[in-house]
Amino acid sequence: MKNLEEIDMKLEVTVVPVTDVERAKEFYARLGWRQDVTPSQVVQFTPRGSSASVHFGEGVTTAEPGSGRHFLVVADVVETHEALLAAGIEVGPLFHGGPDGPVEGADPGRRSYVTRAELADPDGNTWILQEVTTRLPGRVDADDTSYASITDLAAALRRAAVAHGEHEKRNGGEYDENWPDWYAEYMVKEQTGQQLPL
Repeated sequence: MKNLEEIDMKLEVTVVPVTDVERAKEFYARLGWRQDVTPSQVVQFTPRGSSASVHFGEGVTTAEPGSGRHFLVVADVVETHEALLAAGIEVGPLFHGGPDGPVEGADPGRRSYVTRAELADPDGNTWILQEVTTRLPGRVDADDTSYASITDLAAALRRAAVAHGEHEKRNGGEYDENWPDWYAEYMVKEQTGQQLPL
């Protein structure tokens, strides 16, 4: 018999408590989330690039509408914030943690996990955007690295390109014919929180 450490348990769905199903459907569709085919009593939306979805509907939960609080991880929170505003979605200002509490604006060093912004659905359920580019050690197995979308992969390639440019400068500015290997190592180590190559 397997023990629990050997059994995969994947988060598939979280429930969002709402008062008006049609209003909620309109909001989540405006976010660009995919509406999935479901039984008639449930509405399900899946954020782009996510393997987990949200459920809502009449009688789906007894939780108080507006009590939901969830995180949305994005590769570029500034770009996401701008896109939400351009789509007419109300979203709070970017902020990052400082020694005396939250500071408005993106983290100057764009450190992973630091910059956030918040938005709410019409019922007041809160969605916290959080920029994550490098996972903390142990959060992702090196054998399981992957990118959830073309956007995430492109952002990782851009970060690798900038870092590789610095790598070439340190090595006399000569062309590195093994750049694909360097990019691959950089991208896997960035995603798994390991020491990045120089």
